[in-house]
Amino acid sequence: MRSSEVANLAGVTVRALRHYHQVGVLEEPERGSNGYRSYDVHDLVRVLRIKRLASLGISLDRMSELLDDTEDASSLLDELDLELAGQIDRLTKQREVIAQLRDHNAAPDLPPELARFAGPFSAAFANAGLSPDLAKSDRLHSVLLAHLAGEDAMPYLTSFYEWLSDPERLPAVTTFAERFGELGPDSTDDDIAAAVDFAVEAFGSVVGEGFVADLNRTLGGSADLLGDYTFDLVNDQQRQALERFDAASRAKASRNE
Repeated sequence: MRSSEVANLAGVTVRALRHYHQVGVLEEPERGSNGYRSYDVHDLVRVLRIKRLASLGISLDRMSELLDDTEDASSLLDELDLELAGQIDRLTKQREVIAQLRDHNAAPDLPPELARFAGPFSAAFANAGLSPDLAKSDRLHSVLLAHLAGEDAMPYLTSFYEWLSDPERLPAVTTFAERFGELGPDSTDDDIAAAVDFAVEAFGSVVGEGFVADLNRTLGGSADLLGDYTFDLVNDQQRQALERFDAASRAKASRNE
């Protein structure tokens, strides 16, 4: 039989046969006088066994001893079962995360711990008429913040988002998002000051709250990365507003201590 016949009978490709030869699980027949390799039924049985072992998840580099009956199959099956159990557990967790993201209509790149906040913030930004780019940058900011915070600081981060997404506070989030989004080259210093004053009044106290302070301590030097990323996404007037808000809210927190 030629390679194409063996491949067709076994349900594999000729390219797969060549790969089996290369990795050493299938001996390569000698070429006949016509220049073609000649396979026999024993080669077909070997290919069928390779195909069956591969379907169980056994890698080609572990097959030779099994095919030659020199390895204890029971111990290998135990190992495979353990590996598959681990894969099933990982896949189950992945499906749970996907379900969580779908339930909250959250983007797939958003950390699952923050998925439940996606809806309220998306609605707030939509109501504020915020540009899609600015709304997207807020989500990307959350991706970076969650990574820098890590598992240890995730409780502080979720507490912060819970604080912001409180139904009584969301209207203020919407209003600030609208005012912040409108800041640009034509904005006056009074426009910037008005946006900052509103933000300090609505959100300034959160800077002094325990969970934000704990989050900042956990971030450490990484907080500079977060600041650099944020400033790269906003215009000059918005950057001024953020800087003034940070200074004013910290001063307010100090006075209240």
